[in-house]
Formats: sequence, structure tokens, C-alpha cells
Amino acid sequence: MLDATLARIAARPRLSILAGLSAGIVAAMGQAPFGFAPAMVLGLFAGFALFRAARDVRHAAVLGWALGAGYFGLTLFWIVQPFMVDVARHGWMAPFALVLLAGGLALFWGAGAGLARWLTPRPYGWIAWAVCLSAMELLRGWVFTGFPWGEPGLAWVDTPLRHLAAHVGTSGLTFLTFLFAAALYVALHGRRWVLHLVLVLALFAGALGLGYQRGQGAQVADTDKILRLIQPNAAQHLKWDPDHAPEFVQRQLEMTSAPADIPPDLMIWPETAIPYLLTHAEPLLEDIANRAGVPVVLGLQRSEGPRYFNSMVVLGDGGAVTALYDKHHLVPFGEYIPAGDLMARLGLRGFAAQQGYGYSPGPGARLIDIDGFGPVLPLICYEAIFARDLRGAEGRPGWILQLTNDAWFGTFSGPQQHLVQARMRAVEMGLPFVRAANTGISAVIDAGGDLRGTLPLNQSGLLDVPLPGSLPETVFARNGNLSLTVLLIIAGLGLIVRRGAKRIDPATGRM
Repeated sequence: MLDATLARIAARPRLSILAGLSAGIVAAMGQAPFGFAPAMVLGLFAGFALFRAARDVRHAAVLGWALGAGYFGLTLFWIVQPFMVDVARHGWMAPFALVLLAGGLALFWGAGAGLARWLTPRPYGWIAWAVCLSAMELLRGWVFTGFPWGEPGLAWVDTPLRHLAAHVGTSGLTFLTFLFAAALYVALHGRRWVLHLVLVLALFAGALGLGYQRGQGAQVADTDKILRLIQPNAAQHLKWDPDHAPEFVQRQLEMTSAPADIPPDLMIWPETAIPYLLTHAEPLLEDIANRAGVPVVLGLQRSEGPRYFNSMVVLGDGGAVTALYDKHHLVPFGEYIPAGDLMARLGLRGFAAQQGYGYSPGPGARLIDIDGFGPVLPLICYEAIFARDLRGAEGRPGWILQLTNDAWFGTFSGPQQHLVQARMRAVEMGLPFVRAANTGISAVIDAGGDLRGTLPLNQSGLLDVPLPGSLPETVFARNGNLSLTVLLIIAGLGLIVRRGAKRIDPATGRM
């Protein structure tokens, strides 16, 4: 009955696209702020069901695109928020940004579904569908510098399954999610559907059990170091206003010098916490250091000739800069224009970072040393969504520190999704993750992905929390997505060989 219904839907192009969009929207309910993981499975289950009803490769690709468009449309709805900061100038671009971004990212899912349909006949389509869409999700994290925001595997962040990311990463959880949704559909078909359903659910329960076991071993005691996170809550439309910027600086100074039952060992201010270039901020940096009495980490901008950098500095005695990190994974079209320096050679200097338009990237991922805290892996904002960036630094840090300004992401879903990704990075690396956010959500996350303390969204305040301890180096920290990539390649090659074998005429031995 279900197959007949799907066939009727698939026979009507507009209705099938609407069904795909709807399935994607349901799947997106698995992402923050909704966080309903069963919705992710249900939406992908429906997406695979539509894939099975596709007439041919082209139709499968269209349905895959529709599934992705619905999914990314809701997941990335926050992308309209940056255009609302100055509505009069940029508001008109918001719907175009959402449609183009969601539709563009959906092309990866469309390509994956089309490839899966080309590779296999329907009885084996569930494996091909999971393999091809997972491969496209990996690719999405690399193409045009990558944008892996909103991976389906993130839906499991509040379940024991998240702990498996220490072995397979978030991308591995994404593969398991696609595989489970498709296997669930296949299990419900055929004469022995009860047995197949029990088997699929038993495997899922086994994965939950493994995750729970890993989570029990991820309980680590706190260190004796106390961190103070400063959250000024500077609204984006006022943050750089000369009439309001000094107020936000003063607010952070007062929170830095506020008394505490146990004096903090480190103060942490968010990204671009002060409205001055490093070279012009010496008196303020000295004041900050004197008020703190301990090292301070903060974000600011700095320049080298005409180039500008989004930076993090560590302040020692007297405001001296003892360590510096420049953000290296910049936001395309947000912090720089791709190929801008190349265009400058052609005479179009208005897009060139080397002419002061946008930021220039730093040299890459690296560790910095904070007195009394050992090596730390610094991240600025958007860099936290790239698991590969956390593995790019030489050596193993004791913890991860992210300074961010999530005011750009609005209040609906962006900040919550950013926090979820930070939690998964902590699990993948087996390291505590500390994030100071301008408008929130500032948080201290332990190595198992649990929140040890947070500051609510859109509130100013401070948070004094012990730095959690770290775990031994995880499998993912050593190998990244290597195991998953090899698995997908082997599975893909197997599907290609099987497709070729199916096309050979047994009587003649010819194609």
C-alpha cells in the first residue's frame, strides 16, 4: 500500500518535489533548537521512500535535491539574520541568501541520490543511498573551503550515540543515520518484516549501548584551574557604534574585576571584544591586565600594512601580548571575497584583502601557550565547525578555546547549532571545549560533550567554572575521517562492480 501511494506521488512531479521538501523539513527538526532526533530518522526515512519510487536517475536526483532543500532551508534559516542587522541596506537580500544557500547545498544531496540510483537496482538501493549521500556530506565539508554546518549526525548530541563520535566522528554518525533510516524502510517490507525490523532495532540498540559505555568512561575530574568567561551581550547593530562601543568595553572591565569566592586563574573575553586595532589598544590592554591580575584572552582586530586579521591575543603582566593567533579559516563573502587578491591583479582592487577589503587568513591551525594552562588550541567563531581544523595543529593540546560573536546568527537557531557543534568537537577530540560568545551561548563543555556551565543567550554576565580534565587521544583525533572515507570508497567500488556484473549477459559474456 505504501509503495503504491509513493508511486502515485512520484508520478506527479510537483507533488513529489513538495513531498521531498516536506520530508527534509521534518528531518531538520532533529537539529537545534528543536533537537528531536526521531524526526531526523523519520524525515530521512520518507526521503529514502521517495528515492525508491523514483522512475530513473534524473528523477532520483530531483527528489534528493528536494529533500536537501527542505532540510537545509529550515536548518540554515538563521542565515537571514546577518542581513537584518541593517535592514534598510541589506534586508532585501535575506530571502535570496536563504534560497540560494539551501538550494546550493541541496545539490550535494541531489547528486548523491542520482548517483545511488545509477549504481544499483532497488533491492540494494538502501546501501547505495546511504553511501552516496554520506560521501556527498563529506565533500560538502571541503568544496569551496567547505561548509559542514548542520550534518545529520549532529542530531544525536543529546543521546549516548554522540560518544561514538570519538571513534567515527560526526560524519560517521551521519553515515549511520542515513543507513539506519534506509534500513528501517527496507525492514518494513517483505514477508519477514517483523524479523527484519527487530534486527534493525537491535543493531540500533547495540549502538546506543556502545555509546553509553563510552560515555561512562568519559567522566573526568575537573582540574584546579578556574576560568572566568565574560559575555558582554553587545548587539551587533550597536557593537561598533562609537556611542555604544565604550559602554560594552566598560561592561567587560567591570565583570573582569568583579569579586569571586574562588579567584579565577584566567579571564576570557569573546571575539572582537574591543573596538580598537591591536596597535592602538595598548592603554586599554594594560587596564584590562591590571584589573584581571591574571592572564586574559580576548579577541580583537590587528593590521599589518594594508592587511587586516581577526585575532586572539593572550595578555600578561602590564597588558603585554604573550601569544597571538590569527583566524585562518575565514567565512567566504562574510570575511573576505574569494579570489579577491587575484582580482586585484586584474585591476579590481575593491575585493582584495591585500588592499584592506576584508580579512587576510592566518598561517593555519596551531597551538598557543597560556601561562599555567599549557598548550591550548585556539579557534575563532566559524572555525569550530571544521573537525579537520582541530586536527591540523601540530601536537596535542590540553583543551580547546573558541572566541566567537554569535550575534550575527540571531536568536532562533544559529547560536544553539553552533554550541551543538562545539559539543561534538569536544567528543571527537576527547578534550574540554571552552567558548566565550559575545551574546551567548558561552559555555564550558567537558571531554564527553556535557555542559558544565553556560550563560544564556542575549544576556550579559560572567561565568566562573573549573576547567574540566581531558581524555586520552581518541581514535578520531588520530585518524579523522580516514576510516569512513576508506569504507565509503570500498563500498562505492563494490557497488560499481556489482552494477557492471549485472549488465553482463551470462549467455554471451558481453555487456
